[in-house]
Amino acid sequence: MGEQSLSQPKPQPPSPPPSPPASAASPPPAPAPAAAAASTSTSRGTAAAAASRPKKAAHPSSDSNPPKKPRLTFTVPGRPLSFAGEVGAAIRHLRDADPALAAVIDAHDPPVFQCPHRPFHSLVRSILYQQLAFKAAAAVYSRFLSLLGGEASVTPDAVLALTPQHLRQIGVSPRKASYLHDLARKYVSGILSDSAIINMDDRSLASMLTMVKGIGPWSVHMFMIFSLARPDVLPSADLGVRKGVQMLYGLEDVPRPSQMDKLCERWRPYRSVGAWYMWRLIESKVPQPAPAIDPLALPATDDQIMLQHQQQQQQQQQNAIQMIDPLQMLPGMG
Repeated sequence: MGEQSLSQPKPQPPSPPPSPPASAASPPPAPAPAAAAASTSTSRGTAAAAASRPKKAAHPSSDSNPPKKPRLTFTVPGRPLSFAGEVGAAIRHLRDADPALAAVIDAHDPPVFQCPHRPFHSLVRSILYQQLAFKAAAAVYSRFLSLLGGEASVTPDAVLALTPQHLRQIGVSPRKASYLHDLARKYVSGILSDSAIINMDDRSLASMLTMVKGIGPWSVHMFMIFSLARPDVLPSADLGVRKGVQMLYGLEDVPRPSQMDKLCERWRPYRSVGAWYMWRLIESKVPQPAPAIDPLALPATDDQIMLQHQQQQQQQQQNAIQMIDPLQMLPGMG
C-alpha cells in the first residue's frame, strides 16, 4: 500500500484543463495500477512479439564479439637457438625430417649461434659490411670502432654525433652514412629499441626493420638468424642457400625464391639451421684454387697462359668469397 500511494498522482480537478504543449516541463502523471498492469501486459506482449521475430545476427554487440585488432604481437615464436639444447633439438628434427640433409649434417660440426653484440650494434655492423669484400669491410669496421672509442661506445647518440665527413674519412660512403643516421634516429625517437626488437615476432620485426634506409629483406634475415638466433628463418632470396638446395636435391636449375618455401617446408620449425647447412654445403663444393705455378718452369712464350691461369684463380677465389660471405660477415656463425 505504501509503495502504491507513493506512485499515485495527485488528485486532479473533475474537468481537467486542456493538455499542455509538448514542450511543457512537467512530467506526465504516473499510470494507475490498472493502467500499469495493462501497460505491463502490453509490454510483455510486445516483448514476446519481438522475441518471435528473427534476430539480427549481422551486428553482434561489441561485448560479445569485440572488433579485431591489428596483428602486431610481441612474442618470439620458439626458443632462440642460443639456448642450451636448442641446436641439438634442431639437428635431431632435421635429420629425421630430411634424409638428404642428414648426410650434410654428418659431414660438418654443429653450428653455434651466439652473438656478442646488442641489436643496435649488430645492425650498425651489418650496414658497414654491405657491398664490401670481407677484408675491406673489416678494415672499415675497425676504424669505425676506433673513431667511437670502442665497442661499448656504439650507441645511437654517438652515431648521430658523427658527421658524414667523419664517416667519409674512415671509408664510409655518404649513402651508408645516411643509413647509419636513419637507424640511429629511429632509436632516439623510440620507433625502435633493443628490447622491442628482441621481443617482436618475426613478421613484425621484418616490417619494422625494413623501414630503416639501407636494410632490406636479406639483411633482416641475416640479422634474425645470426644476431637474434631466431630458429625458423628461411633466407629464400640468398643465392648460397638456393644453390645449396639445388645441390641437396639434385635439381637441374637453381630454385627461385618463390619455390624455396615449398622445398624447405620439411625443415620447419628450424629452417635457420637448415639454411646454415646449405652455406656449409656450398662452401665444401666451391672449387679450391689450383696450385701456384712456378714462373721459372714456364717458357717465356707461355706468359699469356700464365696470365690466364692467374685470372682463373682470382675468379675462383672471388666466387668462394661470394658463396661463404654470410659465414664471415656476421658474428655467431660458429
